[in-house]
Amino acid sequence: MIASILAAAAQVIAGSTVRWLGCAPTAGQRVYIANHSSHFDFIVLWSYLPPPLRRLTRPVAARDYWERDAVRRYLATRVFNALLIDRVATPGTAAAGLGRQAVDQMVQSLDNRHSLILFPEGTRGAGEDLAPFRSGLYHLCRTRPEIEVIPVYLENLNRILPKGHLLPVPMLSRITFGAPLHLQPAEEKDAFLERARQAVRALKEAA
Repeated sequence: MIASILAAAAQVIAGSTVRWLGCAPTAGQRVYIANHSSHFDFIVLWSYLPPPLRRLTRPVAARDYWERDAVRRYLATRVFNALLIDRVATPGTAAAGLGRQAVDQMVQSLDNRHSLILFPEGTRGAGEDLAPFRSGLYHLCRTRPEIEVIPVYLENLNRILPKGHLLPVPMLSRITFGAPLHLQPAEEKDAFLERARQAVRALKEAA
């Protein structure tokens, strides 16, 4: 019930036009990759998935942000069923191992028949252009090459919830889902990450 109410509220606030170009909503497992300019991003993307898909899709989110207080922790774990990953090394955990740990968590979630929402830039941008994609997406796809990767462009969400603001401002936005990608057998890491990045970027100007 809470999830349905929050999904409806997010749709009202975002006022999004949703376009599926080159793909359609389907029950098959997918990794949705999107640009990242607001903490509102995953909530809006998640809310516009059809309810049967929403229940099987886990947003990948930063533990240090979503466990900052009891309300965010409750929403992340009990409402959105977010997959929380560590961005900051804890005592006894090497910083270099965080990326591998995050990939292992995502693989386990896929093995449990979930789809994922992932922001490969790794941090929020200004909404003007996409930062280079981090290598976690490549390692995830190398481990599970059969999974469809769906590029998604989120437009105007950085203005709905700007960085540093706690309350969203209702405003029109647009969500565009693109054609599926797969990691090719001999494709190098940098080539795949740039291809995925360009697939997301191209949706900004798609007719």
